[in-house]
Formats: sequence, structure tokens, C-alpha cells
Amino acid sequence: MLAMSKWFTLTPSISNRYGKRVGFFARADSVEAHANGGDNSIKNNDKKKKVVVVGSGWAGLGAANHLCNQGFDVTVLDGGDGLGNPDNVGIQGFWYPYQNIFSLVNELGIKPFTSWTRSAMYSGEGLEVEFPVYQELSQLPTPLGTLYHTQFARLPLVDRLTSLPLMAAVIDFDNTDVAWKKYDPITARELFKQFGCSERLYQDVFGPLLQVGLFAPAELCSAAATLGLLYYLILAHQKHFDVVFCRGTTREKIFEPWVESLKAKGCEMLEDKKVTDIFFNEETGCITEVVCGKETYSADAVILAVGIATLQEIIKKSAALYTREEFLKVLNLAGIDVVTVKLQLDKKVAIPNPSNACAGFDDLFGWTFFDLNVIHDKHKDDPVTVLQADFYHANELLPLKDELVVEKVMSYLSKCIKDLEGATVVDEEIQRFPKRLTHFFPGLYKYMMRGSTSYPNLFMAGDWIITRHGSWSQEKSYVTGLEAANRVVDYLEVGNFAIIIPVEEDEPHIEALRTLNRRLNEIISQVPLSGYFLQ
Repeated sequence: MLAMSKWFTLTPSISNRYGKRVGFFARADSVEAHANGGDNSIKNNDKKKKVVVVGSGWAGLGAANHLCNQGFDVTVLDGGDGLGNPDNVGIQGFWYPYQNIFSLVNELGIKPFTSWTRSAMYSGEGLEVEFPVYQELSQLPTPLGTLYHTQFARLPLVDRLTSLPLMAAVIDFDNTDVAWKKYDPITARELFKQFGCSERLYQDVFGPLLQVGLFAPAELCSAAATLGLLYYLILAHQKHFDVVFCRGTTREKIFEPWVESLKAKGCEMLEDKKVTDIFFNEETGCITEVVCGKETYSADAVILAVGIATLQEIIKKSAALYTREEFLKVLNLAGIDVVTVKLQLDKKVAIPNPSNACAGFDDLFGWTFFDLNVIHDKHKDDPVTVLQADFYHANELLPLKDELVVEKVMSYLSKCIKDLEGATVVDEEIQRFPKRLTHFFPGLYKYMMRGSTSYPNLFMAGDWIITRHGSWSQEKSYVTGLEAANRVVDYLEVGNFAIIIPVEEDEPHIEALRTLNRRLNEIISQVPLSGYFLQ
């Protein structure tokens, strides 16, 4: 069990007054540490400001949690896809740098996680890579620790060394607006080719990592998103690729106790409430009501914390949104299909690692599989093996009948674990999630939204929102939820800011190289015709 609390020391909350708080939105993204934000809550119920949060995933509940702590009258609208939407899909890992989520778990007083877990990667040829628990090994400067400690089963050293030139792009990409605009139009495959990665390194390592990290083949992934993800989870620090899992579903281990905590604070949780319209006051320019069918919810502030597909549905129904360019651009974004397959076999089969990533069986999708006998408490004493396989970019699996899906999955699994060839499936549970995950395709940056909108009291949160925090996946969703809560606090001038734990600082040699790189870029930008050629 993790002793998460020893990692973090929470600092006192930031003052809730900056006069009229002019310019806060430039600072909200960098507010440091996550906590209750102190007790500056509203004492008189009649004067409570009303906030409507649409979405019950990491972003939505994160925002609701802090606003409840500050005494707001908070209503969370769940669209009917289940608690945790849009994040409750498949089995999710929680990596070492997810410091804000780990801090939340400590705050809730729950212990949902496994110990640090070893993992592996498979291709159609068999085992490719085994990932140890990196914090248990000698700590080396990045990227040497990752190269040295990772156990490559088939990839020659010369191929591994061709990854080193990619560090130039990693150093150049500093998560700024300029960096995103530079790298976002490029595909991940073009990036790897440009920086000299070998064919085998790309096919056996980088390609599969992206298919399960960004949920799509490398030729369909933004180079900017690729660099951001690789640095955050793998290259920033050796220990960052260490991962834990929930000892059951994320819903039952985290979201359900979290929701009970929110209800105890007075938060109103409403299920099966699909937003059908949003009204605004033409005189004030502010959002006034959120409509769900025949029901209307008035609000002093609104946070939209939903996935892309859900937001697109809301935009198409609401004149308040589809008349604004920032929301029309969202219609260019895309989601990725996911299929999850839980299988109970007729016998016990030894699985070397509880967590496994796979690619190369089909060029169109990547997938992961997990030994639930090891990860989930309820299956630890089962006499037979229980597995779950999650498929991303699963367009071709989505329409298939269950028996065809099971047949394909078992054929894939048998190529990874030979002992599975003689096993029979006695029970299965298949779930389909159309367009549920964010597709970080090349060129998406110009369509992404920021946390603030042209409506002064409407704010956005989710893993596809632009933020300078530097996190990814569930952690990014949660952080943007806290940032949205901070914007509400700032706009309504009530309560304290949530303190957001920043990502760990760059290692000294990376920081020095990035400083040098910025200076070189500044010098180059002064050269005549430097901006003439296509970058």
C-alpha cells in the first residue's frame, strides 16, 4: 500500500483577495498546491452563490470539491453515462507524477491503490520490453536511467541509441504556446523520422507506446502531444514511469466515496441530466441557466467539464454556444472509440506481469491487458484467471458481435501468453465507448479551448483544455477542474484559491539546455528572413 502522504507538504491557502483580481487568469494556471483552500466559506445560506458543474469525471468532481469547500451552492449534472464520465473508461494507471490526485486521495482518507507495479510491452512477435519499478533502482540523469534500466527483450543497443537525438525536440518543446504551434501540425511519425529513430525502435517501442498513451497510431498523433506525454510520463525523471492501479474499478474505489464526501458537504449530485440548452443574459453577457429537458438550473457560474463528443452535442443544441467562434471550433475536434473486454477463463494461467501494453497485431489499434487476479481485490482468491483487455482506436471492433470480439481478443492474448492457447472463456463482459477519449490529432491545437471563455462566468475543464501545468490524462483533467474552480472563485470574489501542486522541476542539465535553446531561438528570430520559410 502506498504511503502517498510522505511525498507532499501542503502549504497554506492563497489569499482570496487581489482587489478586483485583475489579471488572475494569467496566474491561475501556476497557482501551486492542492488543498481545501482554507475556510472562507459563505456563512449565510441565503447568500450562497450557485455554481452548476456539467460532468462527473476528474475535472467536474475536482471543481465541485473545491467549490463545496468554499461554501458555494454546487450542483453537478451527470449526463447519464455513469459516474466518472468522461473518465471512467477501462483500467487506468496512476503514474508517479500524479501528485494532485494522490493528494486528493489522502484528503478523502481512502486507500484505493496497489503497490508500484511492473509492466511489459508485447508486439506480434512476442515480448518486447519489461518496465521495472524505476524508483527502486539507482537514479540516473534523464534519459540515461530509462535507457539503462528498461529491459529490452529483442531491440538491439544500436536501435535504442537512435532515441537520443529525440532529446533535442524534447528540450525544444517547453509546453508554451509557441512550442505547441511549432510541433502540433507535425505527426508523431514525422517527428521520429526527422530525429533519426530507427525503424525497429519506432515499430517496437515508440509506436506501441503512443497507441496506448495517446490512443491512436503515431501517424494520427500530434507531435506536440507526443512530446508532452513522453516528457511528462517517461523522460522528465526516471521514476515518473512507475505506476499503480486501483484495487477495483476507479468508480467503486475513488469516485463513489468521493461523491459521498461531496454530498456530505451539501453538493447536489443529479444523474441522467443531459444538457439540452444554455441561456444567457444579453445585457450582462453572462450565462444564467443550464437546461436539461424540461428542467432549468439557474447559476452564477457554470463549468463545462465534459468530453469532446458530449460538448459537441451541447454546442449544436445551444445558440448561446454555436454563435461563438471558440465553441464552433470545438466541432473540429474528435474522439476515439474504446472497447473493453473482461474475460473469465476455465483455469489458472500464469501471467508474468499484471499490466501489459500491446501493439503490432493490427496497425489500427493499440491495447492493454491486465491480470485482475493481481490488481483487483475481488479476484485475488479466484481459482481461475480473470483478465481485462482494453482496446483504443477500436473502430473495427465496435460493431462486432460479442462472440467475434472474444474470438479476436483470445487470439491476440495467446500470442502474448502461450499458455492461454489452451484456455476457454467461460464468462465475458464487453463494454463499448464510442468517441469517449480525446484524439490528439495533428493540428488540433488551434481548435482546443482555454479555461476561460467569452462568457465571463462560463469556464471549461478536461484533458483537452489548454493548460500550462504540464500534466496529462487523469491528472490533467483533475488539475483543469481545480483551475476552473479558481476562476469561479476569482470571478465571484468569494472563497480561497485551490492550491495546485506543480509538476516536478526539470533536472538541472535539462533546465540548462532549455535556457540555452531559448536564447538561440531568440537570436535566430532576429536573423533577416528567419520567418520566411515554412517551419
